[in-house]
Amino acid sequence: MTHDRFVVVPAAYLFLLRPGPAGDEVLLQRRGPGVPYMAGHFAAGAAGHVERGETAFDAVAREAAEELGIAPGPLSFLTTMQRTQGGEAIDERVDFFFTARSWTGEPRIKEPDKATDLGWFPLSTLPSPMVPHEELVLRALAAGPVPAYLAHGF
Repeated sequence: MTHDRFVVVPAAYLFLLRPGPAGDEVLLQRRGPGVPYMAGHFAAGAAGHVERGETAFDAVAREAAEELGIAPGPLSFLTTMQRTQGGEAIDERVDFFFTARSWTGEPRIKEPDKATDLGWFPLSTLPSPMVPHEELVLRALAAGPVPAYLAHGF
């Protein structure tokens, strides 16, 4: 029997959170016009692929330094998402989402070719448009405990 196995692409996401007047706020970036995926959409302040030999925890800390110029404080694991978009050469993804409520440094755009804006938004009033699978996680976070596993695109 032949099995048609897929290749999984892992990624790690960091949502920086802080208290705000309307409840928790999240730091989001607007993806730049030159990025190949969801240009112009709001997304996690820092995110990227997990490199070979790297843990998701290490990847999200590396991405925070590369994209925001910060070192996150204690990371809290939020959820794992299995997702697909279909039609891509590699279309199976596993995403690891983390939050941090403290960090060293002031978040700023360090890759202006990839992000055009950076701002704080209440979890109760997310900007539009957002990357759909990330919006799903943030809406779950705003509603209460986030399930340990989410699926998107199936």
